[in-house]
Amino acid sequence: MRLPRQPGMKPIRVTVADATAMACGLVASGLKKHSLFEVVGFAASTDELFRLVEHAKPDVALISATLLDGPFSGLAVASQIRDKYPETRLIVLIDSSEPDLVLHVFRAGATGVFARSESQFGLLCKCVLCVHRGQIWANAEQLRFLIDALRETPFVRVVDNDGANLLTPREEDLVRLVADGLGNRDIARQLNLSEHTVKNYIFRIFEKLGVSNRVELVLYALTNRREAETGPMRIPKKQTSTSSR
Repeated sequence: MRLPRQPGMKPIRVTVADATAMACGLVASGLKKHSLFEVVGFAASTDELFRLVEHAKPDVALISATLLDGPFSGLAVASQIRDKYPETRLIVLIDSSEPDLVLHVFRAGATGVFARSESQFGLLCKCVLCVHRGQIWANAEQLRFLIDALRETPFVRVVDNDGANLLTPREEDLVRLVADGLGNRDIARQLNLSEHTVKNYIFRIFEKLGVSNRVELVLYALTNRREAETGPMRIPKKQTSTSSR
């Protein structure tokens, strides 16, 4: 698979973490075949990976859900990396797309999930490129798991540091309908609005929450589920600006 690279673009710095050194080496050697990537290290345990991210400051970390420390240890360290090094984008490698596992991947802070049993290595390279650009990587089945889970998730009340709601009641209604998988035309019918008005509402919601598309909106609600169950989700004022990611 030929990957696009803009003139003057720096290689994407990638770390690889898997349960064995051999597994790490296989992924790393594949990435090294593309000048678009620079592998800056690999690790087999959670401690090794955390230290590696701390010192190498990679753009993207490829993390197996299971590391040397045991099943799903990769998810635990992914969450820690997300909290301490948010500038490093995370992709979690899974063996198969089980619904609960896919949900845990995104709740751990990853913006990409890649099922090794279902995809070719060329797609993994494309996944790294897309996630580095700030996009979400998930296939159609995995997105369906997210949407199904969101229907069972309490709606997130988003407030700023002063406790003021960021979304109006109408915007909250719109978010619920987006989460249900409705398109703009069906939302317009449900709320007795024009499609143009619905588009304007959605654009403002994206700006307020700092997301750029419907998938990110679904992920936003899922990753903030814990806050929804304990109280309103507070957003720092700097995240309420009109700039989008």
